[in-house]
Amino acid sequence: METTKLKRFAQYARRSLLEQVTAKLKLVLSEDSAARRESPDAVKKLEDAIQKDTKDQVIERVAYIWFNRFCALRFMDVNRYNRVGIVSPADPGQFQPEILAEAKMGHIDDMMVADKVRQQIVDLLGEKIPSHDPQGEAYRLLVVAACNSWNKAMPFLFERIEDYTELLIPDDLLSGNSILAYTREAMTPDTCQNVEVIGWLYQFYISEKKDAVIGKVVKSEDIPAATQLFTPNWIVKYLVQNSVGRLWSMANPDSNLKQQWAYYIEPAEQTPEVQAQLESLIKNRLAETE
Repeated sequence: METTKLKRFAQYARRSLLEQVTAKLKLVLSEDSAARRESPDAVKKLEDAIQKDTKDQVIERVAYIWFNRFCALRFMDVNRYNRVGIVSPADPGQFQPEILAEAKMGHIDDMMVADKVRQQIVDLLGEKIPSHDPQGEAYRLLVVAACNSWNKAMPFLFERIEDYTELLIPDDLLSGNSILAYTREAMTPDTCQNVEVIGWLYQFYISEKKDAVIGKVVKSEDIPAATQLFTPNWIVKYLVQNSVGRLWSMANPDSNLKQQWAYYIEPAEQTPEVQAQLESLIKNRLAETE
């Protein structure tokens, strides 16, 4: 897999999302913000989170959550796990996400979107609610609804999190310079045929932060960036085939299965002491499984 474009995108996305979430946070926390009037509980949770951790930690966490979700939704769109494209257009020659185009035609999945939110989307698109960006607001509601809908099947990826995360979703998701436009450009249909794209994006997303903290006293919130690396499939196969696979082959010397292992390396001749230890390990393991 060619990863150069993915690296450029992921590093840019982190910087862009941090900037956008920071701006949105400032807007939400302003004394006369619409969020304080319409979602006071969510704003209170946001203020509590900042007091518990720090403003920078909250921004970092929310930025990554949306990066993770946007990339996952794009991968799912391309592979048709979504009924309609959530972040992708119906046709490569189009630009508008399919779910928004469907909503503008009156087609909103009532299994995905709650009645109250559905009516709000209809009113925004019908210009019954004053808004400087009705399509943008309607689309953000659709994206949040899609994420919450996937929570039932994949809570580990689309976990239900504090409402303030929804308040901090980036404003610009529809323009040619939006984070979603760059997501689609980087995560091409060909790239999305390989599930490893998700792992590489995560590693590249945290790479600049990793470079910044390596060699310093690492704070608890920086441990993932300093220690987590994506392990490509071939490395996993190499490790498994030459550890568990080797022991299995020794216990089953008449099997030809190891000939199918692309990364298996025949072991060098062992000393009598090491050979005895290996045979004892195999014998004990076989006894446990009987």
